[in-house]
Amino acid sequence: MKYILSFTLLLFYAITLQAQKLDGSWKLTHKNGKMVHDTEYIRIYQDGYFTFGGKKTADNSFTDAGGGPYTIEGDQYTEIPDFYTAAPEKTGKKQQYFIAVTKQQIVLKQAGGHTETWTRISEEKDQLTGNWVITGRADPKGKMNEMTPGDRRTIKILSGGRFQWVAFNSATKKFHGTGGGTYTAEDGKYTEHITFFSRDKDRVGASLGFHYDVRDGKWYHSGKSSAGKPISEIWSRYKDAYQAKK
Repeated sequence: MKYILSFTLLLFYAITLQAQKLDGSWKLTHKNGKMVHDTEYIRIYQDGYFTFGGKKTADNSFTDAGGGPYTIEGDQYTEIPDFYTAAPEKTGKKQQYFIAVTKQQIVLKQAGGHTETWTRISEEKDQLTGNWVITGRADPKGKMNEMTPGDRRTIKILSGGRFQWVAFNSATKKFHGTGGGTYTAEDGKYTEHITFFSRDKDRVGASLGFHYDVRDGKWYHSGKSSAGKPISEIWSRYKDAYQAKK
């Protein structure tokens, strides 16, 4: 049997979508039936939200990123991008696909358009699994300043052993930056291993260690940034801090 099943056959054998969860991390392996070699795209789903980020495998240079809320109804999959660097004009507009899902594979097909095959990396969960938005940051003197996320916000989504942060403005469609990679979170120690970074490809391969604590549904995060500066932040669940206030 060919590695890639036809869209129709995959749909026939798909797990019932209403019961299927996409939460976790996925890698783009085929596009229009052809294997993807020169770029690496990682997609993360969690809590009704998704993000993806891409890089050139030859030199780790950033390609593009996107993300936002999604829904599934039957075999209809709909995304509404909060940010989309390759086509900012699509921000806030429904992008519809046919979807077929198995435990290890997602196929997304646009009507009259291209087909993407994503293969599961992991569905691993831990204490920090979730979609988060920053709601507090300490100033240089250590005073914590709380903030209410609006059109301009910074999110961080973690699931399946992968993370991606994104800073963007959904109203102006301006993208400010993103980065991501693999992570571990255990016994109050959170470590990020950077695999792509839109602002500086030379940071790829670096590892950053932080302290974390989850209290009252909030993530308290402290350590040093990728630039070596001390940071102390509060992250709140996206659905509680942002979506509930919309």
